[in-house]
This record gives sequence, structure tokens and C-alpha cells, in this order.
Amino acid sequence: MAHLPVDTSEQATLTHVLQDRLEGLRLDRFNDFADPRQEWRRLAAETFGSFFLVLVAAGGGMVAHVFPGQIGNAAAVVAPGLMVMAMIMFMGRVSGAHFNPTVSLAFALRGEFPWRRVPGYLAAQCAGGLIAVFMLEILVHTSARWGATTPGHGVSNWAAIGIEAILTMGLLSVILGTASGAQQVGILGAVAVGAYIALAGLWAAPLSGASMNPIRSITPDLASVNFRAWYVYLVGPLVGMLFAVAMAWVLRGSGRDQTAAAVAQGSFVEEIASKALKPDQP
Repeated sequence: MAHLPVDTSEQATLTHVLQDRLEGLRLDRFNDFADPRQEWRRLAAETFGSFFLVLVAAGGGMVAHVFPGQIGNAAAVVAPGLMVMAMIMFMGRVSGAHFNPTVSLAFALRGEFPWRRVPGYLAAQCAGGLIAVFMLEILVHTSARWGATTPGHGVSNWAAIGIEAILTMGLLSVILGTASGAQQVGILGAVAVGAYIALAGLWAAPLSGASMNPIRSITPDLASVNFRAWYVYLVGPLVGMLFAVAMAWVLRGSGRDQTAAAVAQGSFVEEIASKALKPDQP
């Protein structure tokens, strides 16, 4: 049987068209931030932000130990607030800028963040914090225990738990409130969160260290293998988180706010906001 002649130019054109379409599909998947396969972007952001938060928060105490008198208490507690504000502005739309396990859990309890994402976020936050304290030990040449948070002189562990619970309740109330559609403060939410962290530290740091973040406190403990009061900074923030979620229910109902869901999940495009609460969305 005779073979029909093949138009090589037409075949080449068809091959190029198929290649262009395939490349376009790959680029679409790469740029589709609603695609669950792009979760690595969010996890990278959480690791990066947690790294800088712990770098500043634990670094203040460690540098102060090596260079006495160079860093005052006010500077040491204001710096983390300013860093959080900068990180929220920098990458809030990538991951939601949680940088704190209690933030991830609070949004999940409010139905504004998928539970399936919580373990990855917590692991990324812990990884970022550990990298920060190990790097500080190498660069500053001192133990991470000097960057840990501990109850102040004469303050019992139970009192410190209560203080951390109150501080965390206030912090998460600010975060949940400024993220919701009821306030719609936008980028000013970063200013509110950073200001709260700084103000809380200015008055409460001598009492409990004003951690409000288990990752900030436990990662220096892990690096230095010093667990004297670790449970204070786990129990206190978790209890405060539950109270904040309860207060959010009192003030704004049961949750599942579309605006808050978009903020918590780090949506890049407006369309995701309307889909954020659907179970098949990341």
C-alpha cells in the first residue's frame, strides 16, 4: 500500500503549537496559587517569616548577653512587633503570615483556614524558628538559652501561664478582628498586630517574657536543651487562643467569613476569596 506524503512543514507547525500549549499549561499550574500543589510557596513563606521573627525575638536576648548594655529592654520587645509588621506587609498575601501556631489554629477553629493545612504550617513555623536559633548560636557565639522566655523573678509558672493566656487572647483578637470583613482595615491590620506585640511586650515582658507564640519560646529551649518552663509557653498561648476564638464568636458570630478566609489563606487573586470556603479549595 502506498504511503501518503507527509507535509513536514505542517507537522512541524502542529508540533510547535502542541509544545506551546503544554508549556502554557505548565506555567498556568505554576502560577495558579489556588492549586494545592503550590502549597510549598505558603510553607516557604511561613518558614521564612518565622525565621525572621525568632531571629529578632531570641536574638535580642542573646546579643544582649554578649554585649551587655547595648540592647535595652524596650528595644528588645519592640523589635519583634516591628518585624512581624514588616513580614505581614511583605508576604501576607502568600501564606497569610501566621508565623504562630495559635494563629493557624484560631483561623482553623473559625472555619477560615483548612485543617489539612495546619500540620504543614506548624512544621514550617517550627523549622524557621529552629534555623534562626541555631544560626544565632553560630553567629553570636552564645547559647540559645539566653534568647529563651522564662517567668520573671518572683513570678510563678501558673501566674506566667495566666499572663501569656491574656496577652495571646488580645493578640489573636486583634488578628481575627482585623482580618474579618466587619473591619476591612486591609494593610493597617499589619500595623495593629505589630503595635499590639510591641505594647504587650513593653509592660508584660518582665512578668513572662510576653511571648504569645509557642514557636518563639520553645525553639530556643529545643536548641539549648533547657526545658525549665516550656509548658508555660504552650499552655498559656493555647488557652488564650481558645478565649479569643470564643470572643470572636460573641462579637462576629460563628466565623467562615469570606474576607477572613482569604486573608488567612494568603489568596493572591480576588476570585479565590469567593471560593475560599468551598471544601475543594486549598
